[in-house]
Amino acid sequence: MGIEIQKQPQPQQTTAHTVEQLVAVNPYNPDILPDLENYVNEQVMSGSYSLDANLCLLRLYQFEPERMSTPIIARILIKALMAMPASDFGLCLFLIPERVQMEEQFKTLIVLSHYLETARFRQFWEEASKSRHILEAVPGFEQAVQSYAVHILSLTCQRVPRTVLAEAINVEGLALDKFLEQQSIERGWIVEKSGGKGQIIILSRNEFNHPELKKNAADSIQLQHITRILPILG
Repeated sequence: MGIEIQKQPQPQQTTAHTVEQLVAVNPYNPDILPDLENYVNEQVMSGSYSLDANLCLLRLYQFEPERMSTPIIARILIKALMAMPASDFGLCLFLIPERVQMEEQFKTLIVLSHYLETARFRQFWEEASKSRHILEAVPGFEQAVQSYAVHILSLTCQRVPRTVLAEAINVEGLALDKFLEQQSIERGWIVEKSGGKGQIIILSRNEFNHPELKKNAADSIQLQHITRILPILG
């Protein structure tokens, strides 16, 4: 089994290396369209990700609109959502014609992006539950969004009620207990009982949720990157 694990990533690395070479040498050559489309599917299957290759494909679609594949575009946008808090989704959307954006599946993805950017996680999960036929095309989407939600909470909060965490990651009951146990081991979270029947989660200390730990302004991210999500968590 150990040998299989070592060998398995090799084709993916080779594919990625080859595609990167194609993009570097022939970024505006429409002949590489099939290779780039195949690489999008490879990213979906392997869990890998290449923003540069995907942007190159979207640019080529602008020059070859008759060859545009909306299923491929949808997968690119879903992978971009999974990369949050990076701004990949907006970069990709900028290269997609407005007439294409008006298709129902893309309007849905745009709405989901807005909910994530503003940390409106309850609305996000409600909308996502109605759009499983779109999102299930890319494995790992739910886990990626959960990681993003934890990232946002860790930046903005010191203590989080269990109910708020449950809403943010869309997990409850025994599954949430298991998640908390895992986070306690990996991140050092502490679960405390509150005055009522609920629980309070004490998140790991960092320079964002504990400003006194901040080394200096040069080492920190710009405040504007997180201010847009503060109101919803206030």
